[in-house]
Amino acid sequence: MTTNRPIVLCFSGHDPSGGAGIQADIETIASHHCHAASVITALTEQDSRNVKKLLPQRPADIISQAETLLNDFKVSSIKIGLLGHQDAALAIQRILQQCPDIPVVLDPVLAAGGGTELASRQLITTITEELLPLTTVLTPNSDEARRLAGVDDLSDCARLLRAKGAQNVLITGTHEHSELVHNRLFMPDNLSETFNWQRLPHQYHGSGCTLASAIAALLAQGLDVFTAVNEAQEFTWQSLAAAYLPGKGQYNPKRLFWMDA
Repeated sequence: MTTNRPIVLCFSGHDPSGGAGIQADIETIASHHCHAASVITALTEQDSRNVKKLLPQRPADIISQAETLLNDFKVSSIKIGLLGHQDAALAIQRILQQCPDIPVVLDPVLAAGGGTELASRQLITTITEELLPLTTVLTPNSDEARRLAGVDDLSDCARLLRAKGAQNVLITGTHEHSELVHNRLFMPDNLSETFNWQRLPHQYHGSGCTLASAIAALLAQGLDVFTAVNEAQEFTWQSLAAAYLPGKGQYNPKRLFWMDA
């Protein structure tokens, strides 16, 4: 018997090491009983330590691939990851304007875990001015939130990013110097919630991709934003707790940890 699965359309980069990017999205989305359709925004040369080269794809190809998928599939949510260039962001903006009723999760990938810059000032401006007004859930880490908003206090960051149009802002706290990891969700009507998580011992490659794509998959299943964010954090933490070391750099989240149960 055929079972239809909700479809998540992913705009993501390709990480040949398998830790982040579209492979992280597919593993996470499949783990949530959804189907991942994908448009590659950028190829990369990278390993478990850092990104060595970024190869953005042509905006016209991003648009045509996405339109082909949207004409065939009933997409239930959209996840955006690595953009690589402001022209890719503008191409995706054009797509999002065609489907305003589909929830959008935006993971603003601005730098690699190893430190390589992945976003120019022009791209950051394009994200804040053109994509945030079309975003349901924005998922920056604390460093990304400060770069996007241009201020230091994280509550002020969230306020400014919501003023730019993001409906909900989840700022993750792994980059902060705290005993526990504090993730803060800022919602409409000045509502907010802090989620506290045990800090794990390693550096992880693809944790942000995992979190954002889990939220997108759960929204595709029809969950409300608060529940989707809560459950996605649990999945991400379990993936990190079971992480493994495939190379000489960061640990890979084990997003298929449930297969060992």
